[in-house]
Amino acid sequence: MSRVGVCSWSFQVSSIGELEEILPAVGTDVVALACGDPTHASWIEGDGLPAAALAAGMQIVGTMIGFDGEDYSSPATIHRTGGFSDPATREARLARLAWALERTRALGVSDLTLHVGAVPDVGDRARAGFLEVLHRAGTLAHDAGVTLCLETGSEPADVLATCLAEVASPALMVNFDPANLVGSGHGDPVEAVGILGAYIRGVHIKDALPPVSEGVWGEEVPVGSGRADIPGVLAALAAVGYTGPLCVECEGGTRDQRVSDVAAAVAFVRGSPHVRARS
Repeated sequence: MSRVGVCSWSFQVSSIGELEEILPAVGTDVVALACGDPTHASWIEGDGLPAAALAAGMQIVGTMIGFDGEDYSSPATIHRTGGFSDPATREARLARLAWALERTRALGVSDLTLHVGAVPDVGDRARAGFLEVLHRAGTLAHDAGVTLCLETGSEPADVLATCLAEVASPALMVNFDPANLVGSGHGDPVEAVGILGAYIRGVHIKDALPPVSEGVWGEEVPVGSGRADIPGVLAALAAVGYTGPLCVECEGGTRDQRVSDVAAAVAFVRGSPHVRARS
């Protein structure tokens, strides 16, 4: 089979041992692993995380970093606090990024996923500074031999594609999350694959409904029951030649419900003819 995996933070675990116990229940040992920042999806193993994860024998396909102070309670709050949006937090977050790059290499992988914040519109006075810090982040990643995979959803796909073309850093690519686009009201995920195809380096499998009113997130729902059109996304990814991992992410419900939903999503993705064709 093509590599269908899971995101470790979906399960709200705090140790590699806990994660190991869950993986058989969801049907895969392919994992996108949280870096373990003390303020975001931390691990009790601390600096011993790489050794513990590698000893566990799971297939680690990439890492994830979040930043202290990010507030996802509404689109407006994350617009202000996410990634490198706020100039006042940029230096501290670049330093934390440098730490995450080292952790990524220690885990034996070369892809690091993160939210970089909402891209300012062309003509916005904040745009030049935002693109400059993205270039600095790309340089840090390039020097470390790591690719930064920018999460979709903070803006429409064409805005993100224009930003990446303008920055022109070989270390900046995309982690494609169809539910983020639907849940933020930023467009059709199938069309977005066509726009971002050349940049897509990683994929999160998640589903959602559109927002019911302005200023709120759309609801996350089990894969296959929302408006992210996961079958269409998988077909579109195959059409643009994507062959990388497909990692199920779940950010709603109790831990037991998340395990059940992720297991069902793994089976759903594996059942796609576009995934089976690449096995």
